[in-house]
Amino acid sequence: MSIDTKAEILIVGAGIIGLTIARELVRTGHGDIVIIEKEAELGVHASGRNSGVLHAGIYYSPDSLKAKSCLNGNFLMRAYCKEKGLPLLENGKVIVTRTQAELPVLDELFRRATANGAKVDMIDQHQLASIEPNARTVERALFSHYTAVVDPKAVLKSLKKDLEESGRVTFVMGCRMTGLKGSGVALTTKGEIRFNRFVNAAGAYCNKVAGFFGVGENYRLIPFKGVYRLLKKDAPYTVNSSIYPVPDIRNPFLGVHFTRSVHGDVYLGPTAIPAFGRENYGIVKGIDSEAFSIAFQDLVLFLTNKSFRNVALTEPAKYIPSVFFKDAARLVKELKPGDVVAASKVGIRPQLVDWDTKQLVMDFLVAAEGPTVHVLNPISPAFTSSMDLAQGIVAQHFNAGS
Repeated sequence: MSIDTKAEILIVGAGIIGLTIARELVRTGHGDIVIIEKEAELGVHASGRNSGVLHAGIYYSPDSLKAKSCLNGNFLMRAYCKEKGLPLLENGKVIVTRTQAELPVLDELFRRATANGAKVDMIDQHQLASIEPNARTVERALFSHYTAVVDPKAVLKSLKKDLEESGRVTFVMGCRMTGLKGSGVALTTKGEIRFNRFVNAAGAYCNKVAGFFGVGENYRLIPFKGVYRLLKKDAPYTVNSSIYPVPDIRNPFLGVHFTRSVHGDVYLGPTAIPAFGRENYGIVKGIDSEAFSIAFQDLVLFLTNKSFRNVALTEPAKYIPSVFFKDAARLVKELKPGDVVAASKVGIRPQLVDWDTKQLVMDFLVAAEGPTVHVLNPISPAFTSSMDLAQGIVAQHFNAGS
């Protein structure tokens, strides 16, 4: 099927960012919106492959966009799930320490969480046992009240249904943007689409789409692979909510953790293994023509960025089940190798890098150029923050006379 159409607003990407921006546009009176998505269905990539955890603003520097959007995004998403009858677990989570050296970082997380408005308690081992009987910590742990879990694909499906029923949004699936003609015509695999306003919500391809407009040319995108495993259903121990380690807050990864899904499965993961393609979900599968340029960028970062070097040296070993197991086992009192099995879930985290400084970008980045808005670095907690981010983007760039 070939199209030749016009839209007041063209959105590239039907992941959580694209859908929530479209929802906010409709809510504030906008219409004639076209959303193109390169896949034939929703949730094929990051928005449908994440753990489903709604974060609570614990990890992020209080002056960051992540901190400002995360908690309200959490509340908005929970309210939406309740309104639509979508699966939702509101069990909170615990963050545990593995060594005494991590206690100062736990205190910093408490400070950040409190500054960001999150409800958290510093708890002792006895209190931890009453929440997560199998969790292990050194001296104390942090309990987050507002952390919740949803079904990402159910949320995506519901949002798409809402938008279609509004009569103001048209979806063109299996349609990839390939370039730009002039300043207001998108070239796609299904024909040309003329537009007056443009939103780049292309996820792992955000910098490529931005490049069509000459935006963000100093950024590179480095993909990291998140591999998960599963706790056997008949294991003699379980997880009530989520058990997270104290992370290295110098980089944006949270470490292998345990999460009970809304369907009762307990996932372990994800890893943060440097990948060789934006869709490199297998060992080899998904390695594409960008592999050599990604490998070169990885090498440059390895030589210039200590945090990246630490990740590159430690994470790939977690492909090995015994290494993955050893990492996860540090969070709990009891875990047997035979109770941890392979899972089909695997995701790609599209991490933006400022190539001028060779630093991983720690915050969301929204770049506006003329009638275009580009959501760059849409990494965790982007799913959680999405509805709040959408409100801010629409208010600033569509409802403020811009």
